[in-house]
Amino acid sequence: MLSTERDFRRGGERFPIPSQGEVEGRLLMFEVVAATCLQELLAKRDSHLVSGLRRKLLRNLKEKCAPLKLCADDERSAKEFALQLLKAALQKAENERQAE
Repeated sequence: MLSTERDFRRGGERFPIPSQGEVEGRLLMFEVVAATCLQELLAKRDSHLVSGLRRKLLRNLKEKCAPLKLCADDERSAKEFALQLLKAALQKAENERQAE
């Protein structure tokens, strides 16, 4: 998340912590990339693909959250957000397929 480039710019040493806008921008970028990839992947909806993707998503999320030692609420929130993103991508892919 932190940029090493920032430290080499003139005055960059005064801004070692990213601004809220930088953090929000990166989060938005990750969300858009993930949603776009999911929509393309799910354009041809296959129930086995979706259920396998959901299981793998939850397993990977659990593995990534473990080293962070998140509290139960934060881990649950991350899981809910991931599932909401998957659901939204499925819905958008379904809507686009129906529009064709």
